[in-house]
Amino acid sequence: MTKKQNILVLGGKGKTGSRVAGRLIEKGQAVRIGSRSEDPSFDWEEPATWAGALEGIDKVYITFQPDLAVPGASEAIEGFTGQAVKSGVKKVVLLSGKGEIEAEKCEKIVMNSGLDWTIVRATWFNQNFSESFFLDPILAGHVALPKNDALVPYVDANDIADVVVASLLNDKHNGEIYELTGPRTLTFSDVVKEISAATGKEIQFTAISMEEYNAMMQEFNLPDGYLWLINYLFETVLVESNSVITNDIEKVLGRKPTDFTEYVNAAVKRGVWDPVGVGHK
Repeated sequence: MTKKQNILVLGGKGKTGSRVAGRLIEKGQAVRIGSRSEDPSFDWEEPATWAGALEGIDKVYITFQPDLAVPGASEAIEGFTGQAVKSGVKKVVLLSGKGEIEAEKCEKIVMNSGLDWTIVRATWFNQNFSESFFLDPILAGHVALPKNDALVPYVDANDIADVVVASLLNDKHNGEIYELTGPRTLTFSDVVKEISAATGKEIQFTAISMEEYNAMMQEFNLPDGYLWLINYLFETVLVESNSVITNDIEKVLGRKPTDFTEYVNAAVKRGVWDPVGVGHK
């Protein structure tokens, strides 16, 4: 039986954080959620909150919002890991982005912090289509995106959470960098076809240029920082070198990663893409 530890889960209400927290609680661990609404509160933009959130904590799962690539992220990670050392934390697991050069600067800070560490680099999540920025266009029945030639090995947030939990609870993962992908690659139009077929809803896909996509986003009055990040992710992550499929999920968990079709079928059963929110039988 795993020894009970005090584990801080930053972004504990997000896509991976909520899943990690739930799994740790099921395994009898003492979990503290790192978020502004918790007590003690945690806010990346308020370094004064960090020491309180870290008090009495053994290990930390670090997710950084909105992304490790954004300006200021490396300074925040450096400050936070420094505070973690002062607070007596033993280990951190960092969620990073596969193929993000800026994120790798943050990884190096964690590696050189003096803490035990595991780096989990994930490609784009399946759940981006059910819990994040691609959900609304799918519900609207029309998805327009650039770079449809990009092949993405989408990874499931549940698989990421399982790898993170294993890394937090077992020291054999110390000093490891895991690159997590799904078992196959899909284009955006492939994704839309799969979801359309599984839901029985007509969902149109239109391939557009990056310029057209930016103009479309500007019409929604999105903040400049968000526009910068979207451009960075499309230009940096959706490249050929990032379409490589890894076997790290199988290496850590002893099982195959979740296929996109499995994810879609589970989401359909939960009624995620049903506009009236009624689950499918």
